Amino acid sequence: MFFELRQYVLKPGQRENWVKLMEEEILPFQLSKGMVVVGSFLSEEEGGEDGLYVWIRRFDSEEQREALYAAVYETDHWNNNLSPRVAEMIDREQISVTRIVPTNKSVLR
Repeated sequence: MFFELRQYVLKPGQRENWVKLMEEEILPFQLSKGMVVVGSFLSEEEGGEDGLYVWIRRFDSEEQREALYAAVYETDHWNNNLSPRVAEMIDREQISVTRIVPTNKSVLR
């Protein structure tokens, strides 16, 4: 098992729009395909890191991750509806994805 820690820098003025898109469309769509999202976060202060959005997904194996990526990112709905809107709100060149594994005492497992 591993987690994927994803950090996005939002474009100026897109904080509220991004959260609405994530919570009302992207997360429900990904969850419907079997993704396990264990957290979704914003930076506490709007100033400075106004556009920092972080979310964490859990995978049981690399094979599961590959299958879920295909189930989400190879769909017409993602490519024609969601992806173009994502590009309007986040700086894709600053996306940071880090794989992390829980320690023995981690509450996230």
